[in-house]
Amino acid sequence: MSWFKRAKQNISTDTSKAIDLPDGLWEKCPGCSEILHKKQLDLSMWTCPKCNYHFRIGSSQYVEVLLDKETFKETEKKMRSADPLEFADTKKYSDRVKETIKKTGLNDAILTGTGKIDGKDVAFGCMDFKFIGGSMGSVVGEKIARLADRAYKHKLPLIIIAASGGARMMEGAYSLMQMAKTSGRLAKLAEANIPYISILTDPTTGGITASFAMLGDVNIAEPQALIGFAGPRIIKQTIGRDLPEGFQKSEFILEHGFIDMVVSRKDLKSQISHLLNYFS
Repeated sequence: MSWFKRAKQNISTDTSKAIDLPDGLWEKCPGCSEILHKKQLDLSMWTCPKCNYHFRIGSSQYVEVLLDKETFKETEKKMRSADPLEFADTKKYSDRVKETIKKTGLNDAILTGTGKIDGKDVAFGCMDFKFIGGSMGSVVGEKIARLADRAYKHKLPLIIIAASGGARMMEGAYSLMQMAKTSGRLAKLAEANIPYISILTDPTTGGITASFAMLGDVNIAEPQALIGFAGPRIIKQTIGRDLPEGFQKSEFILEHGFIDMVVSRKDLKSQISHLLNYFS
């Protein structure tokens, strides 16, 4: 039964011929486990071409996805968080902020400014989960408030992309106050009939969901985004029951009437452009 045996000459211990793949060029899709080249992902707007899994991307990438090329003008660029409570856990909050700024190149968890979508002027804000979990502190709330004021003054449609774990606990009540501040500014826009489009990405939770993220004239979510106040694990422990399949995912939220549509990232710009035409 020689065909059960491997010939010695076919067994090679020569490692010099092994293919050496450079680090950082490949990503494994969490949705279908497909191995994808980063260039391929970049061309597909960081969505899996096989299963349409939406990778988390940063605020600068959303600017490229949604806004016309070279039209974005950032506002409140130098605004940074203070440490009013002199908070410390495993490290000082002030040190954490400095380290995160250095690591991410961002000054806080939101990028704000103005730009164009298919030639139409908009006020645009985008949260970034890389900055302390996209948490909302005083700076995030203030930048959203000022962006809403700019939209009100210049009669610009407001678009905000949410990606956050909730309020920033290191700022305590200062953080919670931003929920009322942002909601109040959006009420002012509503009274003036200035449209506000909210885009919910993975994850949108906590005080963000309880304030500006769910107050859009149109609420749009990316596929399979986690959306809710408390997380599913906390809810399951609290009620002591298993949760429905897909609980707190965008499709589940849409089915129960809390958002208006689920839109793939590839179609997001065209859908928003269509809505802006409708509102105008």
